Amino acid sequence: MNTMPKTSPNAADFAYVRDWVFDLDNTLYPHHINLFGQIDKNMTAYVQALLQVEPEEARALQKQYYHEHGTTLQGLMLHHGIDPDGFLEQAHAIDYSALLPDPALGEAIKSLPGRKFIFTNGSVPHAQAAARALGILDHFDDVFDIVAAGYLPKPAGATYDKFASLHRIDTGRAAMFEDLPRNLKVPKALGMRTVLLVPRNLDTVHLESWEQPTAEDDHIDYVTDDLAGFLSAIVPA
Repeated sequence: MNTMPKTSPNAADFAYVRDWVFDLDNTLYPHHINLFGQIDKNMTAYVQALLQVEPEEARALQKQYYHEHGTTLQGLMLHHGIDPDGFLEQAHAIDYSALLPDPALGEAIKSLPGRKFIFTNGSVPHAQAAARALGILDHFDDVFDIVAAGYLPKPAGATYDKFASLHRIDTGRAAMFEDLPRNLKVPKALGMRTVLLVPRNLDTVHLESWEQPTAEDDHIDYVTDDLAGFLSAIVPA
């Protein structure tokens, strides 16, 4: 990496930003909530029922598709021709009670100058349910989900282009917040300021190797484990 990501936010680096783009899972809520763990189990159950295999084989295939195609859904569509809407409905049939209102995050997002978007590989209903539980849904202009992307997930460049075109995003005046390093490569290439969300106590959390930032990730401008605190530090007084 030519320059290590910064950890202390500099308001001047974001002074020009007018479009704020946020991933959902493990970004707008912290990793330790583990809401995605419920989704993960639902996806494994779906694969197991679809292919009539043992749970271990279903989980291994699920993770293989996730790694190779960006989402398990994309792999299942390509290799098994499944109905994507049925999959999304089952995957997101979860309990959102672990998510509590976050007034500090809500105030920080509300105070950002310009438009705010959720850009997720999940579905609109899932994003709305999670954001509503956090008390932040009303602060966003729109949700761009996997359906709007034509089921082609991040990190595909065409999906970022579709999002930017739909909302007339000036990528030179935009910032993106994500928890997966690979999903920030295209935004950085498009001229966006990039911020990686990492779990608190990163050394004690198990992440797959491709989920962790490395010395080669020179497309990441900032790293933080506190989204509300980070945003509050860059909002003009």
